[in-house]
Amino acid sequence: MKIKEIIVVEGKDDTTAIKRAVNADTIETNGSAVPAAVIESIKLAQETRGVIVFTDPDYPGERIRHIVAGHVPDCKHAFLPKHEAIEKRGRGVGVEHASAEAIRKALKDAQTVEKEAVEQISKEDLVDAGLIGGAQAKERRKRLGEKLRIGYTNGKQLYNRLLMFQITQEQFAQALKEVLQEERT
Repeated sequence: MKIKEIIVVEGKDDTTAIKRAVNADTIETNGSAVPAAVIESIKLAQETRGVIVFTDPDYPGERIRHIVAGHVPDCKHAFLPKHEAIEKRGRGVGVEHASAEAIRKALKDAQTVEKEAVEQISKEDLVDAGLIGGAQAKERRKRLGEKLRIGYTNGKQLYNRLLMFQITQEQFAQALKEVLQEERT
C-alpha cells in the first residue's frame, strides 16, 4: 500500500512502524514542542503532496495534532484507537506498538477537517446521549470515537471533533446505536 501524502509522526519508532505497514514518507516532530523548522517542513509537504497527521492516542499526541493543524490547514488526520496502540506489556501507548493492519486501517480512514463547519450535533445532544456527564460517559465517548474514527476525546473535545469532521446526525445516531447495543450485550 503506497501512501501519497507525507505522514507526520512523533518519532523514529513511529516511522519504523509506519514503514512496516505501508510504503510512505514521514516527518518526525521529535516531541510535543514541534519546532518552527519542522512546521515549515510540514507546510512544504502539504503544498506538494499533502499531509496526514498520525500521532499517538494520548495527551502529547493530541497536543502535537493541535499544533500542526493550527499551522498547516487542510491536513488529513488518522486516528488509532488506544487499545490498538498499547505496548504488549502495557507499559506504553503509541503508533509504534500498533499492528501493521491497524496502521493501514487508520491511514485508509484518515479524514480532512472542514473549515466552514456547520453544527449538526449540539452539546445538548451529547448530554442527552449520555456522552457528557454520567457514569458511562467516558466509555461511551471512547467507543463512539472508535466507531466514527475520530479518536478518543473528553466531552468538550468530542463536540469540537464532531463539528470539525462534519459528522452528520445519521452517522452520529448509527454509531451511538451500536455503542448502546454493545452495552446491553
